[in-house]
Amino acid sequence: MAVVCLTSASGSPGVTSTAVGLAFCWPRPVLLVEADPTGGSGILAGFMKGTRPYDAGLVELALSPLSAADALRDVVRPLSPNVSLVAGTRTHAQAAALRDVWEPLGSALRELEASGQDVIVDAGRLGLMGSPQQLLDSADSTLLVTRANLPSISAARSWAETVRQPGTGWRHAGLLLIGEGQPYRYTEVSKVLGMPVVADLPDDPVAAAVYHRGDHPPRHFETGPYVRGLQAAVQSVQAHVARGRFALVEEAPR
Repeated sequence: MAVVCLTSASGSPGVTSTAVGLAFCWPRPVLLVEADPTGGSGILAGFMKGTRPYDAGLVELALSPLSAADALRDVVRPLSPNVSLVAGTRTHAQAAALRDVWEPLGSALRELEASGQDVIVDAGRLGLMGSPQQLLDSADSTLLVTRANLPSISAARSWAETVRQPGTGWRHAGLLLIGEGQPYRYTEVSKVLGMPVVADLPDDPVAAAVYHRGDHPPRHFETGPYVRGLQAAVQSVQAHVARGRFALVEEAPR
């Protein structure tokens, strides 16, 4: 594994809560990068409920005179024994200052695999000023998070054709579907958007709120359908990345 980006086309399908949930179900050490250009750390304010102040993040990395790899070490903060965080910008106005940091940061993130650490990037919504385009394009897998209803699919469709173009779009694109079967099945969504559904999660606002705003876990949370869905999604994403890497090896000139 290496770098996995999550993003959305519109609305609030649950990119941040999904990114946090995947990170806390990940079997290896994982770095969670908050690259959403909207501003204001949704993870510190939401999942951490404001109990941990912002003291360093992407802005400090961008301003550092050190290389991206060295500066990255200075802004990583632990969330658990297995999960670390690089917090995003304080405000949306700071996102423009990160324009030149995405490419070197992407290289630094890919180097983490050698140390046994994977990366999950919360890239927020597509099309915003300051969007981490270089991370989206260079990730081992970039997943478009969408719900299985008509408004969400319609919004995703306007982006899908662009991001799946060989040579100009994402390296290994896929969909992460929220609420499969409500009302559309994964086969229908995949056909309309022209991208594979890599994983799906149940539409469970109560369980998702644990990762979205730090709510107390409901009864049987650890063995419930939402966490089981996250665990299955982790395995599916890992397999998706492995297939993409194998395909790149097969396509390489001999």
